Amino acid sequence: MSTIAAEREPSRNRSWLPERKHWVGQAGLWTFTAALIAIHQGKVLTLAFPVLAIAVGIWLYFKSPARYVGFMWWVWFLSPEVRRLADWSKGAFTPTSLIQVAPLAVTMIAAFGLIRHYRVLAQRRGIPVLLMLFGLAYAYLVGIVSSGVMAATYDLANWVYPVLIGFHIMVNSRDYPEYRDVLLSTFMWGAAVMGVYGVVQYFVMPQWDVLWMIGSNMGSQGEPVPYGVRVFSTMNSSGPFAFAIMGALVFVFAAPQKVRWFAGAAGFVSFALCLVRSTWGGWVIALAIQLLQSSNRVRMRILISGVVLVGLCVPLLTVGPVADRLGARLQSITNLKDDRSYDDRNKFYATFAQTAFTDVAGEGMGATGASTKLSSDSGELGKYGSFDSGVMNVPFVLGWPGTLLYLAGVVMLLGRTLRAAFKLRKDKFVGACLSLCLSVFAMLVFTNSLIGTGGLLLFTAIFSILSAAHWQKAQRLLAAAQSRGGDH
Repeated sequence: MSTIAAEREPSRNRSWLPERKHWVGQAGLWTFTAALIAIHQGKVLTLAFPVLAIAVGIWLYFKSPARYVGFMWWVWFLSPEVRRLADWSKGAFTPTSLIQVAPLAVTMIAAFGLIRHYRVLAQRRGIPVLLMLFGLAYAYLVGIVSSGVMAATYDLANWVYPVLIGFHIMVNSRDYPEYRDVLLSTFMWGAAVMGVYGVVQYFVMPQWDVLWMIGSNMGSQGEPVPYGVRVFSTMNSSGPFAFAIMGALVFVFAAPQKVRWFAGAAGFVSFALCLVRSTWGGWVIALAIQLLQSSNRVRMRILISGVVLVGLCVPLLTVGPVADRLGARLQSITNLKDDRSYDDRNKFYATFAQTAFTDVAGEGMGATGASTKLSSDSGELGKYGSFDSGVMNVPFVLGWPGTLLYLAGVVMLLGRTLRAAFKLRKDKFVGACLSLCLSVFAMLVFTNSLIGTGGLLLFTAIFSILSAAHWQKAQRLLAAAQSRGGDH
């Protein structure tokens, strides 16, 4: 019963009506959103979308915990585009929009799990999470003093929500097959939607995306013209988008959905056009890990799938201005002497390393990233608003006490994940999750992949593997109990 087909068998026996009931709220939200956009009611949408998204999230959290995770990912995938369409409907760019609150708020609903399942934190499987939470709590207290309550609280949310989603998956390990199916379906359809829109964005550049790029001064995303943009599709920027598509391109080899070929092709093209080299490298690492730890049969399937995907995408990526842009970006990987980004990162490491690693107390939450806007009078990014290294970001923010606690939890989780994954080599989803969590963790050299979309991928993958191991153990115990009962 370790194969995907066998594990999914129970889900086919469920009645259709309850399945439909869980889709009503989600379908209603997106239909209502589309209707408001169509009739140019941007102001109403700005107020209604976060409220409705949170309401649907709470309902799913209690009624269908697995689908809550899928919905949470969809809100991250699509909310930035909803925000841009709302601004376009109003005819003006809005620097701060309530729609931006929706993804974070929907994800933070998982905090209910700490209250409902607090006893798990005292168990062996919950100790790593408890250590991480203590580390973050320390940095939060320091951040309140150094950066203020608002900045520290916002930054804390960004650090803690990936852990909360992982904890949510862990405490519901009895439903592992359903979580696996939901995640694979979400990423395949998400890659299809975002991949297609990303291609349209590159070749057409819709006006609402132009309005947002100009208003937000996102110079790092290229030029707001066809063939000039670094694709960010429906997400906030090319960085989070690259992480999301990277996850989909890893899961595509484990997905049973027929749409996976189309999703993989569309996602691969957009992934190439986002021009995020660090994530390209992360995907290559993930692919290599999948090949190394898979059986010969699975390895052959991955290789054949890769050849098919490349064959589908090469015609579009090797013609005209697309080929020129990609060629220049790829050349910068081998020609590091002329790479300004690489040079800037090296200088940053050289000048800032001593500060990051010798600050014993740490600067606390709110010291880096977007949260610095909340601690400055002008609303602009602070001194460390742009921080290119996760390796230095962690000790700089968490300090030595917070770093030791937090990384102790992460290392414990990774150790358990490796042991569990090698016992479940026949489960293709577990193999995909292992390659994903190791590659995302390795990307700490370039960015703080413990938070944001990267953090969600990392902890979703880690806790999915641990959940699979716990579910398999429960199945064996159940089978043994039934066998003993049959003997009597």
